[in-house]
Amino acid sequence: MAIKITDECINCGACEPECPNNAIYEGGVEWAIADGTSVKGSFTLMDGSTTDAGARHQPIAVDSYYIVPNKCTECQGFHEEPQCAAVCPVDCCVPDDMYKETVDELLEKKEKLHL
Repeated sequence: MAIKITDECINCGACEPECPNNAIYEGGVEWAIADGTSVKGSFTLMDGSTTDAGARHQPIAVDSYYIVPNKCTECQGFHEEPQCAAVCPVDCCVPDDMYKETVDELLEKKEKLHL
């Protein structure tokens, strides 16, 4: 499952540079699938809809850092554990129960993001 950042976030920014998928954004910043990935052209999102990889999307959060579930792989294929959670000083990077995925699904997502 994806990781989410809870309301306890103190906006320290420690998590953002640790994400191998560039799935973490500062509050209020638009996101795109192409940011920090090798994806070009059309990309199918988790809900089945498609988007252009370079298309900018509305921020998921405005007041705190946030994680884009469509890009989060829990660091599978990169690290032993989610790096955002490992470096967070207030333990606000937690599993997001809305996005349950198996390790195989997370690894498949990683491969789609980094061809």
